[in-house]
Amino acid sequence: MASGKGGVSYSSGAIIRGDSTKKQIALVFTGDEFADGGDYIAKTLAEKKVKASFFFTGRFYRNKEFSKVIQQLRKDGHYLGAHSDQHLLYCDWNKRDSLLVTKKQFRFDLADNYTEMTRHHIDVQKATFFLPPYEWYNDSIAAWTKELQLQLINYTPGTLSHADYTTPVDKNYRSSEEIYQSIIQNEQSKPAGLNGFILLMHIGTDPKRSDKFYKYLPKLIQYLKAKGYQFQRVDSLLKTD
Repeated sequence: MASGKGGVSYSSGAIIRGDSTKKQIALVFTGDEFADGGDYIAKTLAEKKVKASFFFTGRFYRNKEFSKVIQQLRKDGHYLGAHSDQHLLYCDWNKRDSLLVTKKQFRFDLADNYTEMTRHHIDVQKATFFLPPYEWYNDSIAAWTKELQLQLINYTPGTLSHADYTTPVDKNYRSSEEIYQSIIQNEQSKPAGLNGFILLMHIGTDPKRSDKFYKYLPKLIQYLKAKGYQFQRVDSLLKTD
């Protein structure tokens, strides 16, 4: 992890944390196939007066069943960004420097994602942060993203929040209580707590997971507010100028 302008931290060319000296945090939700938590999450954020950031694939933006929640999130002032069009795996899980896509495939796929965003009246000129599918990338992906005048970002490591998609049949399954406690433990045990954190979750998960972590959102927000954290959209948290 390397530090850059504005106190942000980078890993392999992607910003993975905001300024760790400031008690600010960004709640980030990704989406591709599922959106079962959409209404609940939108309602919770509105009630708690919290702005969050959402990164959806082109497939998600294209799904007519999800149009209502996308428009609600946009209306409520949340950040809406790109997560690739077809949720491609960019590089090998075990050999990270081994690319599975060409530069041309990457660019065309991402362009399709942004095309779908414009159909939802999202100002793509302001949606310059891009969160990679599977939250998996390498230096090449970061460089290609930069060439498009976009900035690659990823979640801040240290909690299990991103494991909220796992199902009981998965070897890496984590219960929502286990995920919640990992966030609290990190906040309490690390010198900088969750300062500058990009805390990533999913807007929906496979029906095989009945223990939905988004149901913990009200409790999580209440806890973080009590600890003095300010909630920011990623474009506010990750300002580097």
